Amino acid sequence: MSSILVAVLSFFAFIVAYNTYGRFLARKIFGLDPKAIAPSEELEDGVDFVPTKKSIVFGHHFTSIAGTGPIVGPAIAVFWGWLPALLWVLVGSIFVGAVHDFGALVISMRSRGQTIGDVASRMISDRARILFLIILFLALSIVLGVFGLVIATIFNIYPETVLSVWTALPLAVGVGYWIYKKGGNLLVPSILALFALYATVYIGVYYLPIALPASDATAGFAEAMRSPVVIWTVILFVYCFIASVLPVWVLLQPRDYINSHQLVVALGLLCLGLLFANPEFAAPAINSNPPANAPPIFPFLFITIACGAVSGFHCVVSSGTTSKQIKSEADAQYVGYGAMLLEGALAVLVILACCAGIGMGVTTAEGVTLQGPPAWEYFYGDSWTDLNLGKKVGAFIEGGANMMTAIGIPVELAIGIVAVMVACFAATTLDTATRLQRYVVQELGAAVGIKGLQNKYVATSVAVVVGLGVAMTPGPGGPGTGGLILWPLFGAVNQLLAGLAFLVIAFYLIRHSKPIGFLVVPLALMVVLPMWAMWSQIFGWFRDGNWLLVGVGVAIEVLQIWMLVEAVLMWNKAKGILPQPLPPLPLPAEQGVSE
Repeated sequence: MSSILVAVLSFFAFIVAYNTYGRFLARKIFGLDPKAIAPSEELEDGVDFVPTKKSIVFGHHFTSIAGTGPIVGPAIAVFWGWLPALLWVLVGSIFVGAVHDFGALVISMRSRGQTIGDVASRMISDRARILFLIILFLALSIVLGVFGLVIATIFNIYPETVLSVWTALPLAVGVGYWIYKKGGNLLVPSILALFALYATVYIGVYYLPIALPASDATAGFAEAMRSPVVIWTVILFVYCFIASVLPVWVLLQPRDYINSHQLVVALGLLCLGLLFANPEFAAPAINSNPPANAPPIFPFLFITIACGAVSGFHCVVSSGTTSKQIKSEADAQYVGYGAMLLEGALAVLVILACCAGIGMGVTTAEGVTLQGPPAWEYFYGDSWTDLNLGKKVGAFIEGGANMMTAIGIPVELAIGIVAVMVACFAATTLDTATRLQRYVVQELGAAVGIKGLQNKYVATSVAVVVGLGVAMTPGPGGPGTGGLILWPLFGAVNQLLAGLAFLVIAFYLIRHSKPIGFLVVPLALMVVLPMWAMWSQIFGWFRDGNWLLVGVGVAIEVLQIWMLVEAVLMWNKAKGILPQPLPPLPLPAEQGVSE
């Protein structure tokens, strides 16, 4: 089958879905009201609640939810063949993921920008709130530990990316100052920042790759702690602390906006490359003979591809930062539903790069050039356990760069462009996840009555210390790879979050006497499949004597089952009963006294 035909049909499906199903949800189910006062206007504080143009919010939201998830997940899942991965991305993103993101965004906006965990308190029960927040805290701790490793690994393998990623920071501060303090127009600084960013990609590839001195991880703990991965990880978490406590308009918003333009250009180049190259599929449509140690396609396909189809992490972004920035409910479909479809489009391109682009040619470590199926087998022909982080990211970078060469971009520059795109995606998720973890810690502090945790600096410190602690724990590759110890938990936990978010959305709808038939299948899928996958993994870890993963996995399952029980007990009591109203806002004078 033609790779171009797959891309065209997929993108057409996304456009149709946005203008039909997305519009149905916006008008008939959630009844978006452009006259409603958004939390960004009602609670504007210049730090977290900042009314923002929808184009900027879209850039922030898209880059935050995407991260490396829609790259790494599909790049692994094509191990089972490109067709199952493609079908799950298309069906999942349209009918599951986009509904999840959109629903979480709307109910958060109608709850004064509360996170989905806090919303659970009013929709289900106070216990459900605490349970949800604990699960969120565990999941975000893993995200922080692993995404720090992903970026540090990319910096180490592709030193040409370093200059461009860090140059985005002063550019973002400048754009933020120009827009919010000088009232300047977006167009000119956006174009200038985009040119500057791509100029640094070129400089980084040909003139200034920034590589830290290598260390011998086998020479002892002290030497291993001087490894490039460890040093970059520490630097990244220092940056995350600063980014989390600064007002969103200073760094987070403009950085994500600049990155979104850079990412859209890179995606455009990939599409053009695909159009001109029209590569044949090197991977089988369905891999009928995977290695014996590979997990079964069902249910693990639906856990492996999270971002790109549906991801519980997205409900935290929708309700954690995005709902505090949107100026009008009317923008919610564009941001919440639309950004998820764009992420699905990215996942489609990843599948095509890994299954068709890679067949255009790869050079092995021994200097042998492979093309067609042998090139795909070079990345995917070994055992499941050999599909490490370098291969996962490398398959997309190499395949995507191959497609770009069809439009005349030199292969080394193409690799730099794709690698920077991956690093920028991961970086935006890392700093957003730190801010989200800060909100979760603050809400947990409020829920259990610990006032100190409600301070943003204390909460951010907890988020950074825990994330850095997970990252710096000696893992499979020594210090700095500790996130990989808990990473096997993340896929199932992430999808469990999606199931629990669907549960909160369902309670919102039944309390407001809205139909929930369209939610039944997505809710069932995101409760049953992750639970099935988690228990399968727990039994495997038990046989292997991996007691840490067994303990954490069982604890998470207990929390989830407890929350499901809470929901069952409250279901009949909630039908048609509006949630408790939010407490009245303090008068301006009272706000001044409390501060």
